[in-house]
Amino acid sequence: MNSVEILRVLEDWNPWKAPWDEGIIRPFYLERLKKQARSGHVLVITGARRSGKSFLMKQLASALIREGADTKDILFINFEDPRWLVRDARLLDDIFSTYRESLCPTGKPFVFLDEVQTVLGWERWVRTRHELGQATMILSGSNAALLGRELGTVLTGRHVDTVVYPLSFREFLEFRGIPESDSIPSATLEKQFRDYCFQGSFPALAGRSEEPNDWFLAFYDDVVEKDLVKRFKIRKVEELKALLNFALSNISKPITALSVSKFLKLSPETVAKFLAYFEQAYLLFSLTRFSRGMKEREKSPRKLYCIDTALARMVGFRTSEDFGRMAENIVFLEYRRRLSRHAGSTLFSWKDTQAGVGGPEVDFVVQNGERIEEIAQVSMGDLVGDTRKRELRALTQAARRLHPERALVITETEEGTETLPFGTVSFVPLQKWLLAPEGAGSADRSPS
Repeated sequence: MNSVEILRVLEDWNPWKAPWDEGIIRPFYLERLKKQARSGHVLVITGARRSGKSFLMKQLASALIREGADTKDILFINFEDPRWLVRDARLLDDIFSTYRESLCPTGKPFVFLDEVQTVLGWERWVRTRHELGQATMILSGSNAALLGRELGTVLTGRHVDTVVYPLSFREFLEFRGIPESDSIPSATLEKQFRDYCFQGSFPALAGRSEEPNDWFLAFYDDVVEKDLVKRFKIRKVEELKALLNFALSNISKPITALSVSKFLKLSPETVAKFLAYFEQAYLLFSLTRFSRGMKEREKSPRKLYCIDTALARMVGFRTSEDFGRMAENIVFLEYRRRLSRHAGSTLFSWKDTQAGVGGPEVDFVVQNGERIEEIAQVSMGDLVGDTRKRELRALTQAARRLHPERALVITETEEGTETLPFGTVSFVPLQKWLLAPEGAGSADRSPS
């Protein structure tokens, strides 16, 4: 591409001639990125496709302009624009040269590289510009490998990372123009929560009232083709899709690569490899079982959770267990958001392996260093009779082994406390737990 063609593309993506659409501000991420932008490091923003990374980059650029940066000191490049025909380091050189010659930035520019993993050789180009002090680099990508092999070998110690998730329930309400308030009618809150569960938590879906099947089909195709098949050069595409559909149909259930391999007639090595790819693309997350021994922890079954419950429901499960499993998935994602801002905090599940196959299980264990901060069960429906006994027995067994600082049951409607042999357990309705302010008795309940 010549400089005229390059400049034409850049003008469509940058605020040089007219303000751009910033979308709805997500304060937590924006404030964090603003601090990182002045750190002297490369900023790396990762997360699921369509989780709002591009809008956050634009919000950061606009915030920098408001704080004194010249508009011409901003360079935003979207590498998913089809007009970039050949994406390699030479293109990066050509773009950067055209920008500097045409815009003549007055200060050290802020260079935003959106979906940079599609560019061959981007790592060394970024490192060179960073080391020469030619630009502050802000990168985004839909693959966790940005935080792994590529950055680990080329930008060790030179980057700071932020993982962006789809909307929390609190953010979902804000995107719909419903201010946070104790006075929200319960019927309104319940309706919004059902939309959050069944229509999706991605930012683009917050304003929709119809079933977003078409949106999710496009999203699914994009992730499979661009973030999986193309990224990892997969030949066994049908096997990959079969495993993905199986995984999305078994959300919140413990699995092993061996058990899945027998069911799908794939090798355990292939299953493990594909599951790792799903995690790198932020489609699925695995939750390991708590154990003091690392070897036992790695060998134990893992639970899988999806980046969005509506996606899992559309592609995978549709049974009478849906709501309980969706609720557990939503709680898992909220824990991930909250714990991502605390170095050293780790999330696990727990099972009393000494009790055999049917031993008590606890959904979530929050560990920080040597301390167990919290254990939690998720139990939807009426918490009575045998169900109540089972949940409280599991918490009691876990508390005797782990000595947590807090124990709670996240419920559908029940609220209160109960004294057990190990101490007090709190019962918190799911919607209230999701909206609880910081310091309300659970692991960092600050807004997401």
